[in-house]
Amino acid sequence: MAPMKSAPVDWGAGLAEILGGNTVLEYAANRDIFSRQTEVVMARNKSQPVVAMAKQSTRLVDWAAFLAGISRGKMVLEYGANRSIFVQGDDADAVWYLQQGKVKLAVTSQQGKEAIVAVLGAGEFFGEGCLAGRPVRIATASTLSECTLYRVEKLLMMRMLHEQHGISELFVTHLLSRNMRYQEDLVDQLFNSSEKRLARILLLLTHFGKEAKAETVLPGINQEHLAQMVGTTRSRVSHFMNKFRTLGFVNYTGNGPLTVHSGLLTVVLHD
Repeated sequence: MAPMKSAPVDWGAGLAEILGGNTVLEYAANRDIFSRQTEVVMARNKSQPVVAMAKQSTRLVDWAAFLAGISRGKMVLEYGANRSIFVQGDDADAVWYLQQGKVKLAVTSQQGKEAIVAVLGAGEFFGEGCLAGRPVRIATASTLSECTLYRVEKLLMMRMLHEQHGISELFVTHLLSRNMRYQEDLVDQLFNSSEKRLARILLLLTHFGKEAKAETVLPGINQEHLAQMVGTTRSRVSHFMNKFRTLGFVNYTGNGPLTVHSGLLTVVLHD
């Protein structure tokens, strides 16, 4: 199969052809485009407000069923816990879909310092940077538990996204959701204390918000992992974990399972 090249898009020309739902605005330097406080943006004549488009509901897709129907260009793989999927610097030649289990993505500096940048759960893609022309992996992916994975060759994925607009739309929605999460992680890293960052990560690892109840963090996550994700030392993580346990926000004993309670949310919300 011949490599597919992405043609450059003239977004200005494309947007100019849209008849409704968009507005061309000119701003002087140092002006807010949008802020925390909602404001009504007016069109040029100042008398016609821009009409907000209704938010469309996102269709769900059974990626596992869809990928199972592909006969060529994909592999279904089973991994045990603590197995390497790909390593930083490897050729980026495929997109991976996690059907079941937990996977961590970690980067290592030239000095050998490792940082965990994400912990992924069932239903998530990773390694999609190859679709944007990235030649090598910039992170190491490894399993935290037993996993079922789909490996989809880069060229096959590009062809599906090019030819099947429904799949392309859903995949873009997935990427936008991932991008929003990374932006939230960056804001958290820039502005919140280590204690708040740890509390937020624990809540994310338990998928808090789906059901307001106590949840158990994956056993494969230890305090060293948490320190890498928070960006602090293991001793600081240990200090905060002891504090959370005293307050009744978490329960754990030694190397046993870690349970997180909804009360931990007060640490994140407290100013």
